[in-house]
Amino acid sequence: MSLYASLWFAFTQVANISGTPEQSASVKYYDIQGHRGARGDAIENTIPAFARGLLNGVTTLEMDNGLTKDGVVVVWHDWDIKDTKCKDTKPAFPNDPDFPYVGKFVANLTLAQIKTLDCGSLRQDEFPMQLTTRGMKISTMEEVFDFVNCVDTKREVSFNVESKVNPRVGGITRNPADFVAAQHAAFVASGYPLSQIQYQSFDWRTLIEMHKVEPQLFLSALIKSNFLEPDGTKSPWHAGLDVRGFPGATLGEKIAYAAASINATILSPADTDHDSPVLDPTVPGYIPFTTKAMIDRAHELGLKVIPWTVNRLNVAQQLIDWKVDGIITDYGASVRALAKSAGLKVRPRFGANRVRQCVKKHIQLTSESLADVDALLVN
Repeated sequence: MSLYASLWFAFTQVANISGTPEQSASVKYYDIQGHRGARGDAIENTIPAFARGLLNGVTTLEMDNGLTKDGVVVVWHDWDIKDTKCKDTKPAFPNDPDFPYVGKFVANLTLAQIKTLDCGSLRQDEFPMQLTTRGMKISTMEEVFDFVNCVDTKREVSFNVESKVNPRVGGITRNPADFVAAQHAAFVASGYPLSQIQYQSFDWRTLIEMHKVEPQLFLSALIKSNFLEPDGTKSPWHAGLDVRGFPGATLGEKIAYAAASINATILSPADTDHDSPVLDPTVPGYIPFTTKAMIDRAHELGLKVIPWTVNRLNVAQQLIDWKVDGIITDYGASVRALAKSAGLKVRPRFGANRVRQCVKKHIQLTSESLADVDALLVN
């Protein structure tokens, strides 16, 4: 055990960690989170995907954030604009030297440049049932909040927002301080109570920075097995911590202690170990990354546990049996049905007519693409 871990462990035996946000009184339902909205049903991180998530009855809309060259928070997963997800249409202005934009980093493009992209026409190979929305644009965080507020007039939906910061390679994303400043401003401007917003990242520096700015925000420590370093090695992903140096009889328990040490209120591990030879717990050889020991220790430390990305119901069932506090999934409707069958309280679905009206009000499309929206929103 490292000296840091030993000192922190001793401290937590006699004192509670300060700055823990109050639990929201409005949390009524089991936390089924629609990963990138509803990636199994619609193109990820787009307003149509969030619309599907609301129709699927998820409790929380999970999404990713990039930060543009001109400092605008956009809802996008990758460091760059991938040609498997987006197509160029036209330059933002004549003779733009940055055009074409596909292949460029989000951090090196302005919002005006990004808004020219068609990021709704290309179905992802690993999600063959995705419905596309031709001409769909990347949204800003503000635009997503406005759309959800249109549907959710009582403001009951929660959000889980991830900062996409790369701590290993400089220059391909904006830095943690820039992300935190811009995202916090977007959260406050949304009008949603901070108790309905989770802030997550694999780069734990952003969580530490956000806690300084807003200690009442729920912080979710993302982690997966292939981001862990060998014994005694400080990880750039984990704010320079040696995760394996924390107390605990198992790796999962050490991870729980490490997450608690940075004032995280949620631990969000991958469901399955990266090196697992099989993907289903009913098949011999399956290796979970989220373990019962991890969950139990995290709960003892006051952390919730919400694994990702759970796309097999056998995995979801095992995790529910182990008492996880929520599940992040690309298939919100199926996991919602499983949770309901297990006796868990799930959020009612929003009506299709209301969702459709708000999509058509807030979506940025030409008229020929509205047929795609109507097909997508069949409830």
